[in-house]
Amino acid sequence: MSKSIRLKKDRATARPKPIEGQLILEDGSRFNGLKIGSPNMEIGEVCFNTSMTGYQEIITDPSYAGQIINFTFPHIGNVGTNHEDDESIKPFAKGIIINCDISEPSNYRSILHLDAWLKKNNVPGICNIDTRLITNRIRSKGAPKGGIIEGPINNKKTAHCLKEIKKWKGLNGLDLAIDVSRKDIKIYKSKNKSNLKVVAIDYGIKENILNCLLNLNLEVILVPAKTSAEKILEYNPNGVFLSNGPGDPKATGKYAIPIIKKLIKNNIPIFGICLGHQLISLALGAKTKKMFQGHRGANHPVKNLETEKVEITSQNHGFEVTEKSIPKDVKITHKSLFDGSIEGIRKGKNIFAVQYHPEASPGPHDSHYLFQEFIKMINQNA
Repeated sequence: MSKSIRLKKDRATARPKPIEGQLILEDGSRFNGLKIGSPNMEIGEVCFNTSMTGYQEIITDPSYAGQIINFTFPHIGNVGTNHEDDESIKPFAKGIIINCDISEPSNYRSILHLDAWLKKNNVPGICNIDTRLITNRIRSKGAPKGGIIEGPINNKKTAHCLKEIKKWKGLNGLDLAIDVSRKDIKIYKSKNKSNLKVVAIDYGIKENILNCLLNLNLEVILVPAKTSAEKILEYNPNGVFLSNGPGDPKATGKYAIPIIKKLIKNNIPIFGICLGHQLISLALGAKTKKMFQGHRGANHPVKNLETEKVEITSQNHGFEVTEKSIPKDVKITHKSLFDGSIEGIRKGKNIFAVQYHPEASPGPHDSHYLFQEFIKMINQNA
C-alpha cells in the first residue's frame, strides 16, 4: 500500500479530536474534561458503578434510564463495542463519565470504537474526569442530579444547564418503566417444543434475562408493563416473571400492583428480579424507599439466609424494600453483606424474588440456581 493511500485510509477511520466538555452538579460544582459521544446536553441522576468489565451491557441496561453513570474503573472502552453485548435495542442511560480517554479498541470482537458507538446511539459522555472524586462525593452526600454539556467554560451555557438540572425533579416518584417497556406482545417459542409457558412482564427486561428463561426450555410471552392480569391469564401461563427496570417502584406500582395482586390470587408461580422484586414486595404489603447512594456493580456479596452461602452478585438499583415493612408471612431469604439491605424474599411455595441480577454472572455463576428454582416451582405447580 502506498503512503498516500495509507494516509487517506487512516484519516477516514481516525477518531475526531475530542473537544472540551463539562460535568455540572446540582450544587453548582463543575468538572472540566474532554467531551465524548453525542454533543447534546443531558440531565440525569449521577450514580457510580464499580464493575471492571461489561460497560456496554451496563450502558444498554434499561434500568439505567434517567441516570448518568460514573464508572469507577479507569479503562472504559478499551475493548470497543459489538452487537452481541447489548442488553436492549438501544442505550437508555443519560450519559457516562469516565476517567481516562478511550484508547483504540483491542479485541477481536470489536466492530466500533466506543466514542463512535456513543455518537451513533445519541449518548453523551465526558472523560479525563476525576471519577474517584465524584464517587466519594456520592458516597458522602448521596446521588446528585447533574448534566453533561459540550464546550469550554461558558457562564451562560453553564447557567442554562444548572437551571435545567434544578428544574428536573429527579427519580423519586418517577415512573420510567413505562418508557422502556415494549409496546406490543412478543412470543418466543421454546427450543424443544415444551408445553410450559411463562409470561414475562417487561418493565425494562435485559436480553440475558430473556436468554436465561429460554434456556429453561420455556415458551416466553413477553408483554408490556400495563398488560392486564386478565390478558396475562388468557395465555394460561405456568408461571409469571416480573423483570428489572428503572425508576421509582411506587410510581410504577400505581398500575403494576393491582395486576400483580390479581396474579397472586390465582396461585400462579411468580419470580421477580430487581424492580420486579420491589413490585412483588409492594403487592405483598411491604414498602420501598430511595437509597442514599444505591447498589451498582459486579462485586456485591449477598448472603443466602436459607443456605448460609455467600454469592458474589451484580447489582443495579437505587431503591430498596424496607425491612421493618415486610409482613410476617413473607420470609427474608437474602441480605446484602455491604449494608444489610434486603436482597430476596419468599412467600409460600409460589412467590419469590431477588433484588440483584442472577443472570449477570459476574465471573462465576453463583446465582443461576434461582432460574432452576423457578422451573422447579413451575413443574411442581403444573
